[in-house]
Amino acid sequence: MTPRLPSFIALALLVTCFQPSTAEAKLDPSDEYILLVGGPSLLEWENYRREEHRHDRWWGNFVRAARIRVQQLQKATNEEINVTLLVYRPGYETRAREDGDPLISHIESVRDKYKVRLVWFSTTSEMINYVNRGQNRSQMKVSGFEYFGHSNKYCFVFDYSNEILGASKVFLHQSQLSQLERKIFARGAYCKSWGCHSGESMSGAFRKATGRKMIGAVGKTDYSEVWKQTLPFVSPGGRWTS
Repeated sequence: MTPRLPSFIALALLVTCFQPSTAEAKLDPSDEYILLVGGPSLLEWENYRREEHRHDRWWGNFVRAARIRVQQLQKATNEEINVTLLVYRPGYETRAREDGDPLISHIESVRDKYKVRLVWFSTTSEMINYVNRGQNRSQMKVSGFEYFGHSNKYCFVFDYSNEILGASKVFLHQSQLSQLERKIFARGAYCKSWGCHSGESMSGAFRKATGRKMIGAVGKTDYSEVWKQTLPFVSPGGRWTS
């Protein structure tokens, strides 16, 4: 049996680059890599904003960014990785009615094409429960945890501007991070928020609560080029930090 690289070495290779030479870097396929995906804003509400402040003209920013990550991780591990998309369903149901487009089916097609697990959630407690106990965490640790969605310095806001203009009713606040159990994470688990401002407070709170570093943005993140297969990037004047 070929020895497996320790998780922290494999993850370091994975996040440094995604060239073919990293394909031999294996994450433990018995662990789980979770991509948490928030919902889009409704154009009904966003149309009240000035043009430069509008969000989510396209419904698929967060799903496409997560799909890009799936492709990168599968390529880097020769598809020997266990990925779960943990998606806030109500946001896509309401946007589907607004757009007249079967968005749930579109997201399910990502699951089917890339052969990943798709888990829907509707409340923060459901999300936390899945991360803690959705799998047998004594056998299947969380080797990666990444978030794609709206956020501010204190929260992941899963339904931002989906039910209420400029506000959220379903969110993960940094005060709730202690509900994530420390023992669920694999050694060297890679954690990152691709949302705005997470590095300004949420990252520090995440590390204090879980013992794991979480990379986050100081400033805003930009999803405008995900359609080009480009992951979100920090807007001018911002930076990544942990």
